[in-house]
Amino acid sequence: MKNILLMGAGKIGEMISAMLADTGDYHVTVADRDEIALARMPKHPNIATTVVDALDGDAMDTAMKGKFAVLMACGHVMTHVIAPAAKKAGAHYFDLTEDVKSTNLVKELAKDSATAFVPQCGLAPGFIGIVGHHLTKGFDTLHNVHMRVGALPELPSNALKYNLTWSTDGLINEYCQPCEAIQDSVKTTVPPLEQLEKIVIDGVEYEAFNTSGGLGTLCETLEGRVRNMNYRSMRYPGHRDILKLLLQDLRLNERQDLMREIFENALPLTNQDVVIVFATVSGEKNGRFMEQTYANKVYARDINGKMQTAIQITTSAGICAMLDMLVDGHLPQKGFVRQEDADFNIFIANRFGSVYATDTTSIKLAAE
Repeated sequence: MKNILLMGAGKIGEMISAMLADTGDYHVTVADRDEIALARMPKHPNIATTVVDALDGDAMDTAMKGKFAVLMACGHVMTHVIAPAAKKAGAHYFDLTEDVKSTNLVKELAKDSATAFVPQCGLAPGFIGIVGHHLTKGFDTLHNVHMRVGALPELPSNALKYNLTWSTDGLINEYCQPCEAIQDSVKTTVPPLEQLEKIVIDGVEYEAFNTSGGLGTLCETLEGRVRNMNYRSMRYPGHRDILKLLLQDLRLNERQDLMREIFENALPLTNQDVVIVFATVSGEKNGRFMEQTYANKVYARDINGKMQTAIQITTSAGICAMLDMLVDGHLPQKGFVRQEDADFNIFIANRFGSVYATDTTSIKLAAE
């Protein structure tokens, strides 16, 4: 049985700990400074909790001692503390961050590490990079790589047509930071909330626009091979315009603490959500211009008598599957590990990754 330290006792941490503990292959110690949050963790013989302030170096050393891996399920602002502590302890490191600066820090730590550093293990970045990279295989030349992900309320009821389904800090971060892309074969950055497009899935209209971090390391991996590549978040129509008003016209991008307070005060949580994953790749195959697409929807559902949200299920499944693949020898055992280092077919066959193995949905994509 592998001993795992899970930093962060939020809703994603709750799902990760339950997924791993239920296998019987992992013992999970959940660490957080919030005793109330720790009390909400599942009651399971393979789950323990401990009160730890990540800023307390001695406490972190004690918590990480003897652990096979450290999984970070808290805000990206703690990367600079938790990732170095994992390296010091000689533990493998996994996180869910979409923050580019945090990933660059992890990449530096991994350069001379004897253990694996595997950031961006969630949904986007995370699974979307695995499927996007998989679709590029078999093409002689690559024209477009487009990746779109939406984590949405199934039944929107407010003007933003949105409910909080995951980290508020992560949400605001992706709305405010520059977005990596490849345009006309040149790696570049594009502004968030721009390049609006419409997508229709099963008769339901969505919009998609630039957000930061979703490509993970794919720009580096595919630079020089693809003409155009970008990532955009999917929302219900009208969401983007309200965000531009709040963040740009009212300058709340300069007061992100206030933006967080507004969101968390006004937008309710929901257990009725849906995750939409769409990736399409076009290019030359055997002298023909071809396109290949992956698309599906994952809904909230009951797991062991408790309703779990789609974002909990998909995000937790991503990091748990990557941990499993490392243990099974399907990932590099040391240094920096990219999401695209994971084989799509092995990931989908994994007991956790199989949550993504759903039927595809036909999609119409039209640039505005």
